[in-house]
Amino acid sequence: MRYIALIAAVLVISSCPAEAKCGYEACPASKPNMINVHLVPHSHDDVGWLKTVDQYYYGAKNNIQHAGVQYILDSVIVELWKNPDRRFIQVETAFFWKWFQEQSDFVKEKVKELVNAGRLEFIGGAWSMNDEAAVHYQSVIDQFSLGLKLLNDTFGSCARPRVGWQIDPFGHSREMASIFAQMGYSGEFFARMDYVEKSKRLDDVAMEMIWQSSESLADSDIFTGLLYRHYSAPPGFCFDLLCSDEPIIDSKSYDNNVKARVDDFISYVKKMSNSFRATHIMVPMGDDFQYEDAEINFKNMDKLIKYVNARQVEGSKVNVFYSTPSCYLNELHQMQLTWPVKKLDFFPYSSDAHSYWTGYFTSRPTQKRFERDGNHLLQTVKQLSAFAKLISQEQTEDLDALRQVMGIMQHHDAITGTEKQAVARDYDRLLTDAMVDAQDNARDALRVLTNLTSGQFDSCLELNISVCAFTKDSANNVVVTLFNPLAHPSTQFVRVPAKQEEYLVTDEKGHAVPSELVPVPWQVLAIQHRSNDTQHELVFKASVDKLASYYIRVLPTPKTLRRFQTVHSMQQQKSKIEPKDEADELVVQNSQIKLIFVKSTGHLKTVEMNGVSENIEQNFAIYKGALGDNSASEKRSSGAYIFRPDGDITVLSDKIEYTVYDGVQVKEVHQQVNEWISQVIRIYEGVNRVEFEWLVGPIPIEDNNGKEIVTRFKSGIASNGVFYTDSNGREMIKRERNKREYFTPDMSESVSGNYYPVTARISLEDEHKRLALLNDRAQGGSSLADGQLELMLHRRLLRDDAFGVGEALNETQYGTGLIARGKVYLILNEAENKPSVAERLAQQEIHLPYWKFFSSSNTASVVKPLSIPDFSDFPQSVNLLTLEPYSTTEFLVRVENFMDHNEGHTVSFNIRHIFDALNGKDIRETTLDGNMDLADMKRFKFQHDGSKPNAVEYISATYEPLLATEASDASKFSVTLNPMQIRTFIITWQ
Repeated sequence: MRYIALIAAVLVISSCPAEAKCGYEACPASKPNMINVHLVPHSHDDVGWLKTVDQYYYGAKNNIQHAGVQYILDSVIVELWKNPDRRFIQVETAFFWKWFQEQSDFVKEKVKELVNAGRLEFIGGAWSMNDEAAVHYQSVIDQFSLGLKLLNDTFGSCARPRVGWQIDPFGHSREMASIFAQMGYSGEFFARMDYVEKSKRLDDVAMEMIWQSSESLADSDIFTGLLYRHYSAPPGFCFDLLCSDEPIIDSKSYDNNVKARVDDFISYVKKMSNSFRATHIMVPMGDDFQYEDAEINFKNMDKLIKYVNARQVEGSKVNVFYSTPSCYLNELHQMQLTWPVKKLDFFPYSSDAHSYWTGYFTSRPTQKRFERDGNHLLQTVKQLSAFAKLISQEQTEDLDALRQVMGIMQHHDAITGTEKQAVARDYDRLLTDAMVDAQDNARDALRVLTNLTSGQFDSCLELNISVCAFTKDSANNVVVTLFNPLAHPSTQFVRVPAKQEEYLVTDEKGHAVPSELVPVPWQVLAIQHRSNDTQHELVFKASVDKLASYYIRVLPTPKTLRRFQTVHSMQQQKSKIEPKDEADELVVQNSQIKLIFVKSTGHLKTVEMNGVSENIEQNFAIYKGALGDNSASEKRSSGAYIFRPDGDITVLSDKIEYTVYDGVQVKEVHQQVNEWISQVIRIYEGVNRVEFEWLVGPIPIEDNNGKEIVTRFKSGIASNGVFYTDSNGREMIKRERNKREYFTPDMSESVSGNYYPVTARISLEDEHKRLALLNDRAQGGSSLADGQLELMLHRRLLRDDAFGVGEALNETQYGTGLIARGKVYLILNEAENKPSVAERLAQQEIHLPYWKFFSSSNTASVVKPLSIPDFSDFPQSVNLLTLEPYSTTEFLVRVENFMDHNEGHTVSFNIRHIFDALNGKDIRETTLDGNMDLADMKRFKFQHDGSKPNAVEYISATYEPLLATEASDASKFSVTLNPMQIRTFIITWQ
């Protein structure tokens, strides 16, 4: 009631001028020949961290952290109405949307007026402020599309952000900058940078720069700025109720402090301005969860502005006003200055000599994998919903629920694994519930798209431990319906948990498909909470365009099953294992790959594939966590954020127990490394990569030491200190050991200081050979010696690293340490003739393999003809990145050329048949996010140092955006994609 009464009272004395406009036209006027200080009121509101999303929103558990986002928004809206000069930026759409839906129509209308007047400005605009190390570009684009669409649908173009505001992530990726550019943003700002680089940039007056965010995409430059002092208010000027700084006292009181406060502020501004090129500087006024009582903040800022500007009559050259990052950037653009250039990225981030924030690249590995599963299902359900035209309110709500939770999972304290354990469990709960509900959509769609009109189409979410509830009693008369989220037809091997019986697998035409029964490793069977109804997996090869079904039946007369052979006990080898003259070599091979193991030790020795042979030794190794007390940086402990090993690595190179399964379609070497590490090395017939499926945990802590586990591949490739890592699954970035692009780093921590985020791929090469590792989740990785690659798989630590989370990263489950299971894939190739093309293609299948749906039936499911568009004629390098219902009458379609400029070339194709298959009436091209017509994109162009700008310039579309109707000639539907280009379309259908 107090809130409604206040806003009503305010409206009596304040109103938006009728002529007020949003955007740059709503920006405050600056003054020439002065230091123009843009005060930016903001609140940084984590979508989960020390408290859960709901606890932060409602203000619960304030004993953990005082924070209540609903009260922040309540209070800010009232205060904005009191003074038309005031501004506030809102970042996290997840919180804003939850709040906005709860408001009365009266309040909603007043909020719209604030937005339309530019007084409440949305910055960033995604569902959450995403991390930039562990996220995949597909999920980042999705969560921006979600947030921006809700803002656009609610407020129109005045709500569209123009600037990225990534102030809290722990390092910054080049691909994120590229995404901002492709969405039409004019710039981005952030607050964290390696402390050595920041010091140098302050000295060089290079805190702001032009980031060349892509080596393949033209017009990918984007202005980027580092905030001067984190994202907090200047020292002594935090006026929030969470702070203890003195308010401005301006009465005749004995405590009047106006002169002292103004002197201090002007001194700060002058010092700050020395580190920036323009006569404009941006000063954030806010911090985590501030503005719960916004009156305190704004009343004091009003006074600060008043009294600082009053000094101008005395000759002061400081001019202060409320502003926004967009208005600040607009002023810089108008000045026609030149700026230094940035080409690589801002990883790894170090806050002091002993604190490289590279541990979170791997923290909470099972959560990082679960997030990938969520994206996998989301892409599947979005496409199926579009094909089946599911547009009911319930279906839309179920799909939106998964979209929104996946947006939350991109947050820089979610996918990073840097949240408290209770919050991690809540993230898991949210994602599980959303995935279960979204499967209802998939079921509805498949009943339309196949002849199984009453099929169960169940998903199995525990296939990572070889468990499926649908087949636990029997896999007899089971239909496995496979959905291929990729554009191109694919052939992949499918594994179905099953009992030890003899099976017949047939395709939709009744043709028998070769299959094999493979035992589940005993280490997986021994997992405490695993149901052991099924101890084998049925393996068969499936070929799928978009949707296909396979029928499994138990044969009435079981045959003797092929069993594991125990090689190290010198049992007779099966004929499929090639005999060798060398007594101590074991060869496992198929038509494409040969693996040679040392028989006496069980270790991998040599890999032969693609006409290349290389000695490759693969081991697991352990970094012991530092036992610091965090009282000083040199005593810092490894924790959720940082990786700081204590002493040399321990390589587990002792003799490995192993067994070999030698099938026709699949060959597996099961290795027991120690009591808590095991793996399966696997090759499939016709699949040109080696699969390493690792199982790590429970990591022992009886010695009171935390441990960080890596897998390490050692070769003879002369990589000369150079290796490559992907940027959020897209372009590769060259890394040089112990080096950075702009500065000489402090390598006091030489191991963690060479770690980089690996979202999809890490590689190295010399003139002759190339070695690449692909992974199934985000991990930290490096090349610490020539010819060597390593990925960190799991971490269990006993001390907090003192960066805020307040807990040790000591994950447990069922009363013991967490067990993690995952996959790493190896590709060895010649260094010539674009070897990374094969890696790109493999990356697609690894990221989005078939989604499996299970039903019971006595007849095989058949896909109904003409119900699904045919994407198979897309060029090889083109993928269907997104297909989803965008509204009840619209689809959003994204296509991408996923090869870079070194791997591929410009391609053209026609999408008229896709348009027709979706019953399209018209189609228009938009920016990457889907919320602005590409023809309307006009973003700032900034000039590099060395140039001589003589006019204000802009970047717009370099080609004519696609715009057509059903009556248009087919030639109007031609699409050209340059390497790494993504194009986004909205199709209206009826």
